[in-house]
Amino acid sequence: MLSQLLPIVETASRMSNQGGESANLEPTERSPITVFVCETQPIVIEGLKRVVDAHPDLVLVGESPNVQEALDDIGAREPGIVLIDQSLGVKTTFEMIPRIRARSLHSQTVLWVNHLTEVESFRALQTGARGILKKTLPVSSLVECLRAVGRGNIWIENSISNQVVGFLNRRTMPRLTPREQEIVSLISRGMKNKQIADRLSITTGTVKVHLMHIFEKTGVKDRFELALEAHRLVGINPEEREPASA
Repeated sequence: MLSQLLPIVETASRMSNQGGESANLEPTERSPITVFVCETQPIVIEGLKRVVDAHPDLVLVGESPNVQEALDDIGAREPGIVLIDQSLGVKTTFEMIPRIRARSLHSQTVLWVNHLTEVESFRALQTGARGILKKTLPVSSLVECLRAVGRGNIWIENSISNQVVGFLNRRTMPRLTPREQEIVSLISRGMKNKQIADRLSITTGTVKVHLMHIFEKTGVKDRFELALEAHRLVGINPEEREPASA
């Protein structure tokens, strides 16, 4: 699941706004994108209505401040997007996402938040959210997000996507022991097993055992690939190699 989410988040980051750019988000001749909002503040709903009314390709089909009422309405209306306000509570929001999909299979969820931690953002995507939108962003970002998700894409504001990518990278990074990290570093410098053994005062057989464990943990196939991955694994630039003696 982690390896699948990482490229998705990176792609969403490239498509999102605030310094980024969007792809294929302009209105088309297709059917309008229907939006349902779960929001507790009437003034926010009124503002959202005005934004949606100003864009012919968007239609607000319902709103509710109550979870159960919202789920019933979503099941009846089957909106393209369900916009969920964070004020319902993070736990309630995360529980609501799969329940929405159970009521309306094609409805996509966008979280409308003031703040989410990187762990919460990851959990939201893992649970099935297709968009994470900060309330502090301009109206144009709200419209872009709704259009992107309504057309089948994922939309995440850049600062959030950077947090999630960083979190995923840390979660997917193999846990090498200090000795294994030393060996990766020496491999990246072009050393042979005998040279590594001499440098670390261990036997060549021990070096081979460590390499076997490293290959299993990282999924790399050979020493060359391991050297190329050294920067990601232990922070070594493969171009900064010291020449190995014959």
